[in-house]
Amino acid sequence: MTPARTATGTSTPRGRRAARSAGDDRELAILASAERLLRQRAFADISIDDLARGAGISRPTFYFYFPSKDAVLLTLLDRVTEEADAAAGDVLDRLAEDPRARWRELIDRFHETFGAHRAVVLACAQVRGTNAEVRQLWAAVLERWVHAIETAIGAERRRGAAPDGLPARDLAIALNSMNERVWYATFAGDGPAVAERDVVDVLLDVWLAAIYRSSTPPPA
Repeated sequence: MTPARTATGTSTPRGRRAARSAGDDRELAILASAERLLRQRAFADISIDDLARGAGISRPTFYFYFPSKDAVLLTLLDRVTEEADAAAGDVLDRLAEDPRARWRELIDRFHETFGAHRAVVLACAQVRGTNAEVRQLWAAVLERWVHAIETAIGAERRRGAAPDGLPARDLAIALNSMNERVWYATFAGDGPAVAERDVVDVLLDVWLAAIYRSSTPPPA
């Protein structure tokens, strides 16, 4: 969970054409159609004809923009993670101002982004076991979030706000993985699950306890 897109550059286009315009109305219509359909049914039950029909285009036209429906899902995942990174902004750079408030701000911004696109998040989680590209993309995204959290934990330890303990990378992996599972259960209603109104505060307290051994870490 962190703004690290600038370190990795922009995402690779997933469609057939190497240089599509980001504002291409038909491409955006396909993506909107896919996200709309994912709110209604499982990814496996959505066909290319469904996507094309929802976008108001023909099946041959669909293939001009995307080589497969998997490519559509990958593009949606790219867009959601880019949106999360943009929403996080420079929160980690301002962590020392008020650690509790900044960590809460970060978790809440990711919650808002993922919650707004929960159909995409759930679809990717559900197909990850059988779709290598989705699995690899999510692993790359998670790796950069882990790296940024590891860096933030290290900075908090160096300024004396957080005690030494487990390797910062291991802690960052565990915390990010916890968020992933908790959000999935909350969004999917896959119990036991934390109520959505409480999930940010629950995650925040676990993060603070793990990083600072306290729910009130000191500001700079």
